[in-house]
Amino acid sequence: MSQIEPIRPLLLVEDRAVDIDLTIRALEKRRLLNPIQVARDGEEALAFIDRWDAGEPQPICILLDLRMPKVNGLEVLRQLKTHSKYSTIPVIILTTSSEDRDIEEAYKLGCNSYIVKPVDFEKFVEVASQIEVYWCALNHPTR
Repeated sequence: MSQIEPIRPLLLVEDRAVDIDLTIRALEKRRLLNPIQVARDGEEALAFIDRWDAGEPQPICILLDLRMPKVNGLEVLRQLKTHSKYSTIPVIILTTSSEDRDIEEAYKLGCNSYIVKPVDFEKFVEVASQIEVYWCALNHPTR
């Protein structure tokens, strides 16, 4: 008898409460089936590594802001992408920064996609829809 795998979560790494709420509302509007976990800074995000080592399911993808306290998003990305077990988790940068150096550095470090946050809620829902459809429905992640 085969064991049914739990639905893998989506990890949102974001420090601004308004952006957390906006992202969750946009994803819920799309009726995302994956549970959403939240890390409110880079340090909390990196603490998930211990949780995954302890047996919690790895996220299907990580939505990562760049501008955060304690540990910035680029450092979180660096540590995830150089980790022997978790480097294949897709990381989508979701940030307000459209600076060329941030985009270039994020791709050099191995992000899978770089999205500048739209200000308008309906446009944000559209972005959330595209994230959900591709990364949570169509993409075939590693286990």
